[in-house]
Amino acid sequence: MKPRDALALLEGAVPHGPGVWADLGAGEGTFTRALAELLGRGGRIYAVDRDGSGFTALTRWAFRRGVDLVPVHADFAVPFELPGLAEAGPGLDGLLLANSLHYVAEPAAVLEQLAKRLRPGGRLVLVEYDHRPANRWVPYPIASVEWPSLAAAAGLVLPRVTASTPSTFGGDLYVATAERAAA
Repeated sequence: MKPRDALALLEGAVPHGPGVWADLGAGEGTFTRALAELLGRGGRIYAVDRDGSGFTALTRWAFRRGVDLVPVHADFAVPFELPGLAEAGPGLDGLLLANSLHYVAEPAAVLEQLAKRLRPGGRLVLVEYDHRPANRWVPYPIASVEWPSLAAAAGLVLPRVTASTPSTFGGDLYVATAERAAA
């Protein structure tokens, strides 16, 4: 996927303007770059990835563009730290999981823990495959019809699908959001 395609997908899911977000499973940063475009100046992105092989190129890109990017080498499915987050306030404004949650066998339990990192009203954005059978690249696909109950199990409210497009790998790619309930 090209960065402009990722940007088009996230357009209706990520509020425009500065915020503190974490891109979980950032990989080479296709969706991280799109997220940075939507947040603009003043935003901060924690790029979290257990492999970290894409961090060098992503960090260079962020430096050239003036993006406040913090690479974090960690597996988001287990507890991890986000350096300097306490300075940013009561939690993250958003979490992005783009093509990453389908690697987790028990997504509800992981989402429940991740949702606690959001400030009240903070948004979780999910990019996943729909209408696609499990395979080695997408071992645990999450159908869009499962999103409302998965979000509710994690304590998130207002689940909705904001975009969908045919995938070149079969099925569709969809974007869904939900929010942490206000205190």
